[in-house]
Amino acid sequence: MSEALTPTNFIRTIIEEDVAAGKNEGQVITRFPPEPNGYLHIGHAKSICLNFGLARDFGGRCHLRFDDTNPVKEDVEYVESIQNDVRWLGFDWGEHLHYASDYFERLFEYAVMLIRKGSAYVCSLSADEIRQYRGTLTEPGKESPYRKRSIEENLDLFQRMRAGEFEEGAHVLRAKIDMASPNIVLRDPTLYRIRKAVHHRTGTTWCIYPMYDFAHCLSDAIEGITHSICTLEFENNRALYDWVIDQVNPPRRPRQYEFARLNLTYTVLSKRKLIRLVQEKHVEGWDDPRMPTLSGLRRRGVPPEAIRNFCDRIGLARRDSVVDVALLEHCIREYLNETALRVMAVLKPLKLIIENFPEDRVEMLDAPYYPDRPELGSRPLPFTRELFIETDDFLEAPPKKFFRLAPDREVRLRYAYFVRCIGVEKNPQTGAIETIRCTYDPETRGGGAPDGRKVKATLHWVSASHGRPAQVRLYNHLFTRPDPDDVLEGGDFTESLNPQSRQVLDNAWIEPALIQARAGERFQFERLGYFCVDEKDSLPNRPVYNRIVTLRDEWEKIRKQSPAT
Repeated sequence: MSEALTPTNFIRTIIEEDVAAGKNEGQVITRFPPEPNGYLHIGHAKSICLNFGLARDFGGRCHLRFDDTNPVKEDVEYVESIQNDVRWLGFDWGEHLHYASDYFERLFEYAVMLIRKGSAYVCSLSADEIRQYRGTLTEPGKESPYRKRSIEENLDLFQRMRAGEFEEGAHVLRAKIDMASPNIVLRDPTLYRIRKAVHHRTGTTWCIYPMYDFAHCLSDAIEGITHSICTLEFENNRALYDWVIDQVNPPRRPRQYEFARLNLTYTVLSKRKLIRLVQEKHVEGWDDPRMPTLSGLRRRGVPPEAIRNFCDRIGLARRDSVVDVALLEHCIREYLNETALRVMAVLKPLKLIIENFPEDRVEMLDAPYYPDRPELGSRPLPFTRELFIETDDFLEAPPKKFFRLAPDREVRLRYAYFVRCIGVEKNPQTGAIETIRCTYDPETRGGGAPDGRKVKATLHWVSASHGRPAQVRLYNHLFTRPDPDDVLEGGDFTESLNPQSRQVLDNAWIEPALIQARAGERFQFERLGYFCVDEKDSLPNRPVYNRIVTLRDEWEKIRKQSPAT
């Protein structure tokens, strides 16, 4: 990838300047602050790599902090999955695992402080009324009739809210800022609301919970975060972030910076939409290999190193844009090309019998795992009378540019011999070809023919007696449109779901080296793509292989055609 395609990391520049100026005593403390209400996806990976990477590069630290302020949607399952995903990506928070719920008592005290300063009040408007009073982008809001409550009354009501005297929705605590502010976020935002639900960590201790915008900035301040990095959707909220920090005036003042979130073609990254895909059973769960979740990518076989490289390449921008998913696939291929063992499997088997090869003979060929680097090792490959080749590698009446096997045509079998088709056997009822009969030239083992004759195709194969059956799952984009939300008015993103996003092949045939492969192990099936042993559905002696990515690299094609590269 050319330098022109690598955006400047403007946040890194800001941190370099801060360190050079001695800000925060030269310290760099970042955080990754997920809400435990869903699984992480590839967009979160960008933030994880950014926050942990910057802390690492500047000799600082990065906290993992769960913003667990909404017990209605949070679950321990999500907490555990998020920790697993961050570790899988290659990052560690050490002793700095935190929760917003660690600070509930302190946050309550800060809220009381705001009430005493006259900067917050208890409002008894309903949620709908608060929305109506807020105004619009062109019209100012209207002050709540409860805005002039006395400090004493507000303190009393807030304490009684904590004590559980009121039902949900009866009261909220709001900041007293400016109902005429051009930034709607500053029109007396809600700081606390009543939620009578069991919290995954604090149980029923609390029945009022801070809003994200109140808890987040103060948690940053409590932990001494120096650079609070978030996506552009929080840009307007920065004014509220700063207002709360100004009111509390902590010893160390964190600063918020925004960057553009990741948007990928043929992908949705909205948590709400991902939840719908799972709940409506368009996919088989959060770890379905078609999902952009980190658990789905991991199960598919995508290496974490490839994701980190992808995040480095796309860099950071100040405004939203869309990244072609072909670049992610390119990064996956690039890593697997260097690390995945080359082996052979046949996805749609067609039997090939070599008439002049003895029935009881097994010839062990030596096949390198990396043909271009044979010094890195090899495996024995049994060659027998009966083999399987791909159904697509034979045509009885081939078109002009079909160079693979056909009647009276000779091809090379990978690492083995030249074979010539001398006949076929068909199903008498359907007419489908079931067996190809060939002869082989024993003088052509592992290379060319002594007489110099050439063949135009080399086919992969597997011994019918020494190979084993396996299930192979071929995955494609989950959506048919580059922008799944690009639907007609009144339409829905699910209308662009790809019915061919998953194809299951139950009768694939794999070479012996693949039979005992470990869950998660990755290979290149020669001529077919990169595959991984499924960690969930594989059984002893009956592995399931997921295709990670094809061999065809669309990004390289795009890059070569672009005048900017």
